[in-house]
Amino acid sequence: MINNTRKEALLAVVAEWLEEGEIPPLVSRNRHTMNPENLEHILAVVGPRRAGKTYFMYQLIQSLLQGGRHKKEDILFIDFEDYRLGGFTGDDMDELLAAFHQLAGQYPRFLFFDEVHNLPGWNRVLRTLHNRRRFKIIVSGSNSKLLGREIATELRGRYDDLLMLPFSFREYLRYRGISFTLSSLRTAARGKIMAAFDDYIRHGGFPEVVMAGNKAQQRKLLQNYFKTIFYRDILERYNIKARYVLDALMNDFLETYSDIFSITRFEKHLKGNGLPGSKRTISNYLHYLQEAFFIIVNDKFSFSPRRRIMNPKKIYLTDTGFAALGRPFAENRGRILENVIAIELFRREMELYYFKDRNECDFIVKKGTRPTHAIQVCWELTRLNEKREIAGLREALESLDLPSGIILTYAQEGEHEISDRRVPVLPVWKWLLTDDIDGISSI
Repeated sequence: MINNTRKEALLAVVAEWLEEGEIPPLVSRNRHTMNPENLEHILAVVGPRRAGKTYFMYQLIQSLLQGGRHKKEDILFIDFEDYRLGGFTGDDMDELLAAFHQLAGQYPRFLFFDEVHNLPGWNRVLRTLHNRRRFKIIVSGSNSKLLGREIATELRGRYDDLLMLPFSFREYLRYRGISFTLSSLRTAARGKIMAAFDDYIRHGGFPEVVMAGNKAQQRKLLQNYFKTIFYRDILERYNIKARYVLDALMNDFLETYSDIFSITRFEKHLKGNGLPGSKRTISNYLHYLQEAFFIIVNDKFSFSPRRRIMNPKKIYLTDTGFAALGRPFAENRGRILENVIAIELFRREMELYYFKDRNECDFIVKKGTRPTHAIQVCWELTRLNEKREIAGLREALESLDLPSGIILTYAQEGEHEISDRRVPVLPVWKWLLTDDIDGISSI
């Protein structure tokens, strides 16, 4: 039975929402328009910290309140990182709903649970609430375990997920008030878009960073995000013992993103610096960083699942703003450009790999059981690198019998004939504004 102190805390949390919970100014997000009234399953909004998940939930709440369709008493919003809910378990959920009923005179119709993965046994709680057929349930979380492919069997068929990453380039332009059409890309608007793209790849798409007044504020925000992931999302959540290994790993990724990562090589690096760290520990921490949405991990392409697991991984940062905490932009501009593509393909929920044999191709996209596209990324095709870049793309196209490929650069545009295929060369900023991988759809 819940004690009086806990009951008072629940009443305080609910009262604060009903009496003081204001909806902050919002920036609408691409693809994410829906009516919560029509939800049949639990909706999980999943992605990195500070990517806009909470604001998106507010956006849904605002849509319910507009025009008097619903009142505040129909909605319960709970942040499970609220310190007053420390020790809250699934067994306390009925008491929380009772507290709402006591103050609102009714039970809520819509449940919004922010950072729900902090609730012990959250999947069991959500299943129980959903089975009552009384509530529309929307949750958020900054852990990839909430994605549908990771979800427990008990929630299968009851659960849909929505991946929410920092601003896409389209969303970034919208926030900056830069509109575009296919025709405007050939006029003065092109210059504005290019300037915005330069800022976007340097500072990333975290909403608060985009809205910050100056570079010093942007850097401070990114440093704080980095520390929060380190301490709260990994060190505390997984009770990390070898803190120095996690620190070395995260800082290494700030320097070596868009590159192939070998656990064996990193283990040797640690030992060379007098730091013990086993392959198992490094592998576990790599997985934790992926779960916390700090990194995107691509396997080397193989039709053999075992080989995919055993081969070195290619690592990308989930937001290019983190790269600013490492080396200067000028030293890494080609790798940053590649990282931008990795983020966008991840946003589009593509199944991604890299190709490496005699040559290397940056991205292989797989749909169903077969690979379908090859993507090569470089800052600029020059006399010095053109042969290498095209060789990697050609080998991927021929070895995997792919129907199409594309070369993405900073500013170049054109076309190549490679292995009897027409391969477009397209600026990354323009590709980001198209709707398909080939970059040939209308904008």
